[in-house]
Amino acid sequence: MEINSNSNIGQIVAENYKAASVFKKHGIDFCCNGNRTIERAAGKKEGGSDQLIRELKEAMAEKNNGGIDFNSFPLDLLADYIEKTHHRYVEQKIGEITPFLRKIVEVHGMNHPELMEVERLFLQSAGDLSAHLKKEELMLFPYIRGVVKAQLSGGNKPKSVIGSAASYIAEMEKDHDAEGERFRTINALTDGYTPPADACSTYRVTYSMLEEFEDDLHRHIHLENNILFPRSVELEENF
Repeated sequence: MEINSNSNIGQIVAENYKAASVFKKHGIDFCCNGNRTIERAAGKKEGGSDQLIRELKEAMAEKNNGGIDFNSFPLDLLADYIEKTHHRYVEQKIGEITPFLRKIVEVHGMNHPELMEVERLFLQSAGDLSAHLKKEELMLFPYIRGVVKAQLSGGNKPKSVIGSAASYIAEMEKDHDAEGERFRTINALTDGYTPPADACSTYRVTYSMLEEFEDDLHRHIHLENNILFPRSVELEENF
């Protein structure tokens, strides 16, 4: 795809996920705040949009090496992939990270009080994300699968218990925005998940787990906000 200062950053990553590493390097949120142009996202960063465009073109020119083209997925398959890959990851990692955080707060919280705020924010995220995933798994995703099935079989559009896909998806995107903001705060509190000099092994492992969790969350939200959701709204509108 042709990239210029007016290109949408969410669409760029949807076309080629290798662009995500460039945006991450520059601290640019391509998932929750993906509906921005390169020029707007670059802002006052050194080199501006020209530097960002150069780096994007270089990254996207590299050989694919087996990367997955999620744009080619049927919508029901993409919903299945998100649920079985990213939803399961969230559920598993919440259970792993929570006791690690509790331990380093108990041991290091006196010298590093920011850990208490990190723990508080993560526990909020754990509760909100768990509820959010259930809404997708029990309400939104079954409806998307039903619309796809009806389209393929020539049947009638299924009755909706969520209103329109567009209105329900708007609520899901608000949840995503809240999580994006929460993890930006966690990232800042931990200095980009950089352990302090006195950090023990558990401290370092916990920061690595939190960073991996945020990275997966970005991929997860990207797949929904930039690919699954807009295509689902389009499918419903054109049914």
